[in-house]
Amino acid sequence: MFEGATALSIDAKGRLAIPARHRDSLVAAGEGNLVLTAHPHRCLLLYPQPAWQPIRDKVLAAPSLQRQAAQIKRLLVGYACNETLDSAGRLLVAPSLREFAELDRQVWLVGQGDHFEIWSDAGWRKEQQDIFALGDQLLPPGLEDLAL
Repeated sequence: MFEGATALSIDAKGRLAIPARHRDSLVAAGEGNLVLTAHPHRCLLLYPQPAWQPIRDKVLAAPSLQRQAAQIKRLLVGYACNETLDSAGRLLVAPSLREFAELDRQVWLVGQGDHFEIWSDAGWRKEQQDIFALGDQLLPPGLEDLAL
């Protein structure tokens, strides 16, 4: 279970050091195989391969002639990269994905249960502002009775 938001640095070669507290479980969940892809909100998604596979299969099963389905295929599957961590526990983020998510020196690794989101610092800060701007309208249908 991946939780928490952590500020990290991405080096000049595009490598991102995954924190030790997540590294072992991420590698174990994916048997060493990871998938990094784009998200429509302009962040990246990092999945262990087995968690990504059903999503990929569902997306690819959608009709290619339906415009929205074709667009989501292009985004999610078109940007998908199979990755492994290097011996230092770093993830190489492809230049196309860095450009897509506008990743610069500081990034945010945000746990989402079975995967992570990777945000640019500016993107993550804007996302936080957007959340706070929702005020009383924060909870979507199905979560109205959520008690914290």
